Amino acid sequence: MRIDAHQHFWHFDPVRDAWITDEMAALRRDFLPGELEELLRAADMDGCVAVQADTSEVETLFLLELAERHDFVKGVVGWVDLCAGDVEERVEALAQSALLRGMRHIVQAEADDYLEREDVTRGIAAVGVAGLTYDVLVYARQLPAVLTLVDRLGEQPLVVDHLAKPEIRDGVLEPWAAHMRALAEHPNVWCKVSGMVTEAAWDGWRPEDMKPYLDVVFEAFGPRRLMFGSDWPVCLLAATYPEVVEVVASYASGLTREEQAGLFGDNAVRFYGLDV
Repeated sequence: MRIDAHQHFWHFDPVRDAWITDEMAALRRDFLPGELEELLRAADMDGCVAVQADTSEVETLFLLELAERHDFVKGVVGWVDLCAGDVEERVEALAQSALLRGMRHIVQAEADDYLEREDVTRGIAAVGVAGLTYDVLVYARQLPAVLTLVDRLGEQPLVVDHLAKPEIRDGVLEPWAAHMRALAEHPNVWCKVSGMVTEAAWDGWRPEDMKPYLDVVFEAFGPRRLMFGSDWPVCLLAATYPEVVEVVASYASGLTREEQAGLFGDNAVRFYGLDV
């Protein structure tokens, strides 16, 4: 089962989606399942995981509705207010849908110590108690707080989105690499091989720009705790869908057939508990 483990859908709203700046103007339109389904089919993908892009429970319900209507959307990573006094009840209510497989907050927009806050830790722990995973969306500079969070949460399943956004454009490896290796020492922490092209030079990236970063995560996490994600449609700022697939497929060409199958779907099925 080939799965794109990270993509987004939205009806564009200029107020809600103010994060889409002028240089990202190509994203100022609707991106919905019909368009993605054609891209998945052309790339020999069987399905995808839809991930939140807006910080609202309305967004979570929107994605769950799309997943109910489109069989190829195998699971949803939604949003909940982690700091709400009734976060446990909110998570439980949303988790009534079997298609909800995880939660995420846009931590990259928060203070660097956000994940060290007790109320945030409590909220993420509630996500785990409900049987859901948690996607960690951070910049590389926020990785020390992720390490603190992992120590507090024990064995709760976490996955780092977009390799924690290393500075590929400037070729900066440290201290990102050391932090990722430290995270990988925890067997409950996984990593998404996604989002690389938009951390590189949008109009001049080369596959070899990604290699040092892929070397680190493949060595640290191993092929059984990595999963491919396109980050569509955000990836379109720097690459087409086929180009994003090819960067990872080319790098992984030396893996065994079983390891490649894991990277391109089987690992996502295991991590998210997808019903395929």
